[in-house]
Amino acid sequence: MLKKVLLGSAIVVGSGALLFGTAGVSYIRTGYHGLRETIKEQIPLDVQISNARDQIRDLKPDIANNLKVIAREEVEVARLQREVLAKNESLGKSKQAILKLKEDVQSGVKFVTYGGKSWDMEQVKKDLASRFKNHQTQEATADKVEKILAARERNLEGARRKLDEMLANKRELEVAVENLQARLTMVDVAKTSNRFSVNDSRVSSVRQIVADIGTRIDVEERMADVSDMTVGIPVTEEFAPSDLVDQISLYFERGTVEAKTLVDNR
Repeated sequence: MLKKVLLGSAIVVGSGALLFGTAGVSYIRTGYHGLRETIKEQIPLDVQISNARDQIRDLKPDIANNLKVIAREEVEVARLQREVLAKNESLGKSKQAILKLKEDVQSGVKFVTYGGKSWDMEQVKKDLASRFKNHQTQEATADKVEKILAARERNLEGARRKLDEMLANKRELEVAVENLQARLTMVDVAKTSNRFSVNDSRVSSVRQIVADIGTRIDVEERMADVSDMTVGIPVTEEFAPSDLVDQISLYFERGTVEAKTLVDNR
């Protein structure tokens, strides 16, 4: 499937180059990057975090390789240090022997004795010349070995710094990923809380419906109480006054007289 996608992409790029030239390839490349970013955004965050953890675990082989390099370099540096130390000791002894032979040559004697054996001055001079030449060669070799040792020590120090950086970066990335995981967990908790709040709103809606029904029933009950009220003759006995008719006549006649008096005064 991947081969088909790659082949299709190559065909599209080739067609764009033929039809639109360099600009067409640029547009296709831009579209490809945009599509890649879109696909990346569709990947769930927890999957991306798991992938980041896998990438961090993949750093372990590189760290192990650096540890092997450092171990080999430490062994090589230790060997060179021993070699330099031995050469310096040998050079010290060679220098002492050369200086001793030099003194004997300068003494003017014809014969010298070393180790119970006599040597004439010509033999001493030849031996002195050979020793001096060999000493110079050993000294140059020791100098090169010391330079090699210094270079290997610098490489070892650089490898150690690189390993320390890798370990520090690995720890930093692990902390960063765990921080991202914590933030994602908080987002999930917030989403869950939002779902709970939606359920609460539904409960509130039902509660309002129940309250409205209760209000309507209260109104109906009150209307029923009003309809049961007696508007006719009261149950208790109440008798009209005996002069009720006279009171009514007097009341209305008095009103007529007062109205007539007001008209006449005008």
